[in-house]
Amino acid sequence: MNKINLLFANRGNRSLLSLYFCAGCPELDSTADTILTLQRRGIDMIEVGIPFSDPMADGVVIQDAATKALRNGMSLRLLFSQLASIQDKVTIPLVLMGYLNPIMHYGIEDFFAKCKETGVSGVIIPDLPFKDYLDTIKPCADRHDIRVIMLITPETDEERIRFIDEHTDGFIYMVSSAATTGAQQSFDDAKQAYFRRINAMNLKNPRMIGFGISNKQTLESATANAAGAIIGSKFVSLLSESANADEALDKLFSALSK
Repeated sequence: MNKINLLFANRGNRSLLSLYFCAGCPELDSTADTILTLQRRGIDMIEVGIPFSDPMADGVVIQDAATKALRNGMSLRLLFSQLASIQDKVTIPLVLMGYLNPIMHYGIEDFFAKCKETGVSGVIIPDLPFKDYLDTIKPCADRHDIRVIMLITPETDEERIRFIDEHTDGFIYMVSSAATTGAQQSFDDAKQAYFRRINAMNLKNPRMIGFGISNKQTLESATANAAGAIIGSKFVSLLSESANADEALDKLFSALSK
């Protein structure tokens, strides 16, 4: 069974925590160590960002991390090489998050084959049109048992959400707002109403909430209405400051308790 499906099937009532960081940042060769450290510290799932020069869905923190990673020399081919070096040690789901351009440049079939070969369980492609997903990406991903995770926002209507739910597997990424990524201090009434509305739809896929989670209030709001939370910008900032995944996690866990 795909590790993503296995994770959600076995979670029971426990809230899951997934962390995002950008491959090749803060150092070109820090990606493998960061993954193994997060796994050792109990993180349930890891999203590894593929750096891109025009990350349109990302805020300044992740944009800066992607720029630094590209300057360090990170590429998709190098990332796959780094993932291959630790494949036998990784037991939790790895999800690659990146834009369509680098994936098409690599070759769609080759990309998904390499994901399978290096232990990747899923991919998130924020700028992937759903029709292209159905016609081109999904058949290829299915051949290699890779889950393609789709995003929904407060502006996504119910019909569209149910269509996405019907044609995807793994989990649905609930974006907390239509804005770009970035830490927030709280989720307002409108966002919490959105969480509750989607929760009440009884979708077949579990949901993870991301964008803006950085403290106890935002974490609890997310986990009360979904299977778990995804933290990106906050962890990326802490990792850039300390250049040490253990120290960044210590600071993150401290922030999430307040």
